[in-house]
Parts: sequence; C-alpha cells; structure tokens
Amino acid sequence: MSGSTITPWVVGNWKMNPMQSNAKQLIEEFKQLLQQHPILEGACHIGVAPISVALQNVQQQFLDTNRVIYTVAQDLSRMAGTGAYTGEVSAELLKDSHIEHVLIGHSERREIFGDNVEIVRAKVENALNAGLTIIYCVGESLEQREAGQAEQVVLQQICDITSVVKPEQWHHIVIAYEPIWAIGTGKTASPEDAQAMHAKIREGLCQITAEGEHMAILYGGSVKPENAVELANCPDINGALVGGASLNAESFYKIAQAFANTK
Repeated sequence: MSGSTITPWVVGNWKMNPMQSNAKQLIEEFKQLLQQHPILEGACHIGVAPISVALQNVQQQFLDTNRVIYTVAQDLSRMAGTGAYTGEVSAELLKDSHIEHVLIGHSERREIFGDNVEIVRAKVENALNAGLTIIYCVGESLEQREAGQAEQVVLQQICDITSVVKPEQWHHIVIAYEPIWAIGTGKTASPEDAQAMHAKIREGLCQITAEGEHMAILYGGSVKPENAVELANCPDINGALVGGASLNAESFYKIAQAFANTK
C-alpha cells in the first residue's frame, strides 16, 4: 500500500552492548564496508543506537563517514528540560548534544522498567516538543498473539500516543513493529505475518493522520542477513530495527544493503 516512495530505515539497537573498544572496532569495520560498497543516503537511512554514555563518541566517530549515519538514543526521560532528576536525560539535553533521534516504547522498557502508557506518552510528547524524531516501538506478546489479540494490542499502542501528537508532528515519527516473542529469540514472524501486521498498522495510521501513507514502518525481531531480503520485499515493511545482528558490522551492512537494493 505504501509503495516505494518511503525511504527505508535500518537502525541498529545495540542495547546494553558493547564495551568501548569493541564499539570502536565495530564502527570502523562498518565504515570500511560503506567505503568499499557505498549505500546511498537516498536509498536507505541508517542509524545506530548505542548506550547513553557512548552517544557523542559514536556520533563523533561517524562524522567522517561517506554518508550520514544517525546516532539514536535508546531512551529518554519522561521529565522535560533540566532539573533535580538524578540519572535522567531529557529530550532537550539530547537535542543540545545534537542527538536528533530516539527510541521510545521498546518492549524491554515497557516490560522490565515499567514504562506504562502514561510514561510512554510523556516521553513522546517531550521528544516531539524538543524537535526529535521518534522511532516508536509496538508489539504483542506470544500469549496475546495466540489469543488472537495481536492487531488489537498493536493498534492500541499507537492510539495510546495520539493525544500528545499534533497533526503536524506525525512526520517526525517512525513506527517499529517488534513482536515481543521474536526479540532475541531467533524466531522471526514469517514475511507473510509481518506484512499482514504492517498493512494493518498502515491502515490504522491512515485513519489517524494524513501522513499515514508516507510513514516508515520498520520490522524488528531477530532480523538477520538471511531473512532481510525477503522482509524487504514486503510492500509495507520499510526497514528494520536490528538487535543482535547490528553488533556485527558485516551482518548489519548486509541488512542495510538488502533494504537499499529492494526498495
């Protein structure tokens, strides 16, 4: 439904990895691959989401790359601005550090760290008000899928944020669909199942905003080079949020290449 007018995104979520020396090596190897076989910016947006203490180092290391590589924060505070909030990093502080993109709503934040609807909503509002672009994560558990509730759960997670997104702000949001049961398990939704959910998300977005037809919807959940081409061939899958495979330069490059060449 979306057609080929949406430039795909491939974003590596490093989670709580790796050590600094390994991160430096990973970036250098990835840059070398891009140098040898460039992926045009117009063919695929590429980003990496390192741990918070490495954001600016990673950003600096990518400055001499032959194309833009976005540095993405893995999370931000529900508190805005500055203040007495020990351990927190606000949207404004990210923006001040020239970090323009952020993940919000990842299932690990929701399930392990208690990011409920109110917290997620506050984070989205703060990020948009600060001028950040959001990669907003949605997804169902295995129990919810087996109970036939997958579409309902995912669409509700999108509806959860509509009250804090202004009509002109939707183009600052990228959706990432990650079935929880496929994250880090080696299991992947079949391309048919993934496409069906992405099409349903697209349909829901189009009912919410005029931007819905043009918004990128990424797939996440054990994405690897072996399944990237097949996923990239699905019309409503506009990229990937990559976990473990993004910690290997060659694997991450091949996934980006798959989406750049297919879309």
